[in-house]
Amino acid sequence: MDVENQDVLLEVAEEEEEEGGEGEEEDGETVLEELEQTIIPSYGAVTNQQPLHMPEWAEFNLQPDSLYFNDGQRRIDFVLVYEDENKKEGHKKSFHRKQMRKRQAYQSNLISRGLQLEATRSVLDEKCIFVKVHVPWEVLCRYAEIMHIRLPLQPSDLKTHNSAFGWVRKFFSVDKEIIKPEQDFFTAPFENDRLSDFHIQDKDTFFTPATRSRIAYFILCRGEYAIRDNVKKFGINKLLDSGIYKAAFPLHDSRFNHQSQDPACPNERYLLYREWAHPRNILKLQPLDLVRKYYGEKIGIYFAWLGFYTQMLLLAAIVGLGCFLYGYFTKDNCTWSQEVCDPNIGGNIIMCPQCDQECTYWNLNITCESSKKLCIFDSFGTLVFAVFMGIWVTLFLEFWKRRQAELEYEWDTVEFLEQEEQVRPEYEARCRHIVVNEITQQEEHVPYTTCGKCIRMTFCTSAVLFWILLIVASVIGIIVYRLSVFLVFSATLPRHINGTEAIQKYLTPQAATSVSASIISFIIIMILNMVYEKVAIMITDFELPRTQTEYENSLTTKMFLFQFVNYYSSCFYIAFFKGKFVGYPGDPVYWLGKYRNEECDPGGCLLELTTQLTIIMGGKAIWNNIQEVLLPWLKNLIGRCCSANRSEKILPRWEEDYHLQSIGKLGLFYEYLEMVIQFGFVTLFVASFPLAPLLALINNLLEIRVDAWKITTQFRRMVPQKAQGIGAWQPIMQGIALLAVVTNAMIIAFTSDMIPRLVYYWSFSVAPYGNHSSHTMKGYINNTLSVFAVSDFRNESKPAFHPRFANQTTCRYRDFRYPPGHEYQYYHNIYYWHVIAAKLSFIIVMEHIIYFVKFVISYIIPDVSKETKSKIKREKYLTQMLLHENPLKAMKKNIGNIADKFMKEVDCTLRPKYE
Repeated sequence: MDVENQDVLLEVAEEEEEEGGEGEEEDGETVLEELEQTIIPSYGAVTNQQPLHMPEWAEFNLQPDSLYFNDGQRRIDFVLVYEDENKKEGHKKSFHRKQMRKRQAYQSNLISRGLQLEATRSVLDEKCIFVKVHVPWEVLCRYAEIMHIRLPLQPSDLKTHNSAFGWVRKFFSVDKEIIKPEQDFFTAPFENDRLSDFHIQDKDTFFTPATRSRIAYFILCRGEYAIRDNVKKFGINKLLDSGIYKAAFPLHDSRFNHQSQDPACPNERYLLYREWAHPRNILKLQPLDLVRKYYGEKIGIYFAWLGFYTQMLLLAAIVGLGCFLYGYFTKDNCTWSQEVCDPNIGGNIIMCPQCDQECTYWNLNITCESSKKLCIFDSFGTLVFAVFMGIWVTLFLEFWKRRQAELEYEWDTVEFLEQEEQVRPEYEARCRHIVVNEITQQEEHVPYTTCGKCIRMTFCTSAVLFWILLIVASVIGIIVYRLSVFLVFSATLPRHINGTEAIQKYLTPQAATSVSASIISFIIIMILNMVYEKVAIMITDFELPRTQTEYENSLTTKMFLFQFVNYYSSCFYIAFFKGKFVGYPGDPVYWLGKYRNEECDPGGCLLELTTQLTIIMGGKAIWNNIQEVLLPWLKNLIGRCCSANRSEKILPRWEEDYHLQSIGKLGLFYEYLEMVIQFGFVTLFVASFPLAPLLALINNLLEIRVDAWKITTQFRRMVPQKAQGIGAWQPIMQGIALLAVVTNAMIIAFTSDMIPRLVYYWSFSVAPYGNHSSHTMKGYINNTLSVFAVSDFRNESKPAFHPRFANQTTCRYRDFRYPPGHEYQYYHNIYYWHVIAAKLSFIIVMEHIIYFVKFVISYIIPDVSKETKSKIKREKYLTQMLLHENPLKAMKKNIGNIADKFMKEVDCTLRPKYE
C-alpha cells in the first residue's frame, strides 16, 4: 500500500476509534492490518491502493453563468460544499482535523472511481469551498450500464393520434414555439458493448444533465471514506449529516428570472418559471415533459398526478356547486325549518336541558338560523351528490391508471422496478450477515437475520400503535373539553331569544362549543403532526428498508395511518358518535362516569360536521401555504440581507444555488401527503359538505403554481430520480374510495335527518299513524320530539330554578320514545324502529348499487390503453431486432464469409494435387 494513502487511512481509522470512546487503545499491528485490507470495489469501483488524489484548484473566472470547469470543456454535474478547517476558529482543532482527513479520503476515492474534481474558494466567504464534480464519458457509460438506464435507440416511427378535445387543449397549452416538444425515441437499457446501436449524435448531449446528475449522485452515495472493524463507511449523506460537507446538489442551468449569457445554455429553469411557475399560468396546462427532463421522473409524476386530480375535480366541483345552489334556493320551502322558526310552533316548544343542574329549559326557535343553514346541506341534492362522488372517485382512479401507464411508456419507467432501482447505501453499509438465496443458491449479505427482522418489525409496529393511541387520547381530551365547556357556555350564554338581539341567534352554547373545540382540535393536530413526522422517520430508518421505494412506501404507510387518525377522528366522532348514545333526560348516559354525553341540535349534527370540515380544510390549507411559501422566502430573504456585500460582487452559479434552501431528504413526500389527506376530506365526508370539491379545486390550482414556484425559485435543484408511479399512495386512495361509500351512506342515514323525514312523509304523516289526508311534512317537528315529565328528573339532573319556567310540567327532547303515562313510557316507539329499518336498508341498497357500478366501471376501463400497448410492443420488437437479432445476422454473415474463404483456400490447395 502507498505510504501516503496508508497514513491517511490510518488516521481515519484512529479517528473512528476515538469517536467510539476516549481512552481506548488498539494494537497498532491490528489497525495496520485492517487498513491494508482492500476496499471491496462495488459497481465498477477501483481499489484504494493508489496514491492519495486531490482535487484541482482554480480561481473563479468571473463567468457567473458558466456550468463548466475553468477550461470551459468539462461540465459540472454536481457540487459539494464544505468549510475549510484551517480557517475555522475555536478549540476543536483535533476534531476539525479528523473531518478534513475523512473528506480527503472520500475525495481521493471519488477520483479513483474516475470522477474529476475542481475546487474553488467562495467569493463571499473565504472559509467556504466549492468542489465541482465532473463525470467523464467513460464513467457515464460504465455506470449507465450498471444502473440499467434506458437511452435512445432510434426516433419513434409511431403516429400519435390527436384527441377529440385537442382543439380545446390548444387554448390552455404552452406555446410550442417557446417550449418545443421533445422528440420521441425508442429506448433500451444501455449496454457499453453495443454503443454503436444507440442514437448518439453528440457525446456532450447524449446524456442529459438530469441523467448525468443521477449518475454522479449514485457514485457519491457509494464513495468510501473510512473502514472500521472490516465495515466500510461511505456515502455523501453520512458526510452531510456529520457536517463534513455543508451541502451537495446539482446546479440549476440559469437564473429563474434572467436568461443565461451563455448561448449554449438551454435556459430550462427560466422557461419553467415563465411558462409554468408564474401565477399568470394558473389556468394553463403544465409542460410536463420539460418538468420531467429538468427535475426527473419522480417530480414529473407528482405534478402529472396533481394536475390530473385537479382536472377531475372540475367535474366534481360543478356538480357539488349545483347541489349546493339547489339547497340554497329551496331552503325557503323547507317545511320543518319553517316550523322551527315559527313563533307559534318552535317558539312554544320548550326543550329539556342538555346538561345537569347548570342548564335550564330553552326555546326550540333559538336554533332557527342553524336550521335554515341545515336545509342547504341536508337536502335531496346531497343524496344525489353522495352517489355521484362514489362513481366519480372510481372514474378518477381508473383514468389515472391509464394516464400513468402512458407516462410510464413515454418516460421509460415501464421496467424500472425490475431493472433499475439500486439498493440503498444505508442498507448496504449494514450487510454483515450471510444467508443463502433460495433462488440462486448463492451466498449474499443481509443486515439482519430472520429473528432480528421480526424484532425490528415488532418494535416498529408497537411504536406506531402507541402514537395512534396517543391521538385517540387527544381526541378523548377534546371530547371531555366539549362536555365540560358546554356547561360553562350554557350558564353564561342565553338559551332563549326575544327576536331583538341578533347575536343571540348565532352565539348559542352549541355553536360556541363546536367552533372552539374545532379550533383547538386543529391546533393539536398540527402539533402532533410536527412531532410524529420525526418519529416516523426514526422508526423507518430503524426498519432499514432495502430500496428507496420500499423506504418511501413504509414511511408513507406509517404517516398516513397517523394522519388518518389525526385528521379524521374528530370528524368520525361528530358524524357517528355524537348525539347517538345520550339516553333521555330521566336517564342520561355519562362519559367516563362524570360527563354527560353531548346532544345534537334538533336538526342533527350535520351542520356541526360541516363546520368541523371547513375549519380543518381551511386551516390546513393556510398553514401549509405558510410553511411552503412564506418560510423558504423569509429564509432566503434573511440570507440575502446577512450578505450585505453580495450585490456588489459577481457570484458564480454554484454559489447562487448554495444560498437557496435545501428540499430535504423526503422531497415531495409531504406534498403527496397533503393532497391525499385532502382527497380523504373530499370523498369521505362529502355528503355533509358538497362545496368541498370546489374548495379543493381552488386550492389545487394555487398548489400547482405554488409548488412549481417553490422548487424553481426558492430551492436548490433536486437530484433527479426515477419513479414508476405514485407508489403506495395509489392503494391508499383506493382504500379511501372504498371507505368513502360506507361513510357517506352512514352520514346520510345516521347523521342527517333525511331518512326520518322520508319515513314521516311516506308513513307517519297519513293514516294510520298520522292525521293528515295526504303526504306532507307538516307536523314533522312535533312528531320527532318526544315528551318528558319534569317530575321524572333525577335529583342530580334537575335544572337550576328559573322564574320563567317555574310552572313547567313537561319538556321536549330529540328522540322517538313513548310519552309519560304510556304503558311503555320512555321506551322507543314504533317510529324509531321504522326509522332504524329504513336507515339500514338505505345503507345496504346504496352501498351495493355504488359498489356494483364501481365494479362495472373498473372492468370496462382497461388500465392500459390499446395505443399504449401497441407502442410498448413496437418498442420491444425494435429493441430485440436492433440489439439481438441484427448482431446475430451479422455474426452469421461473417461466419459464412469466413467459411467461403476457407473452402476456396482448401479448393485451391487440393486442386493441383488432383491435376
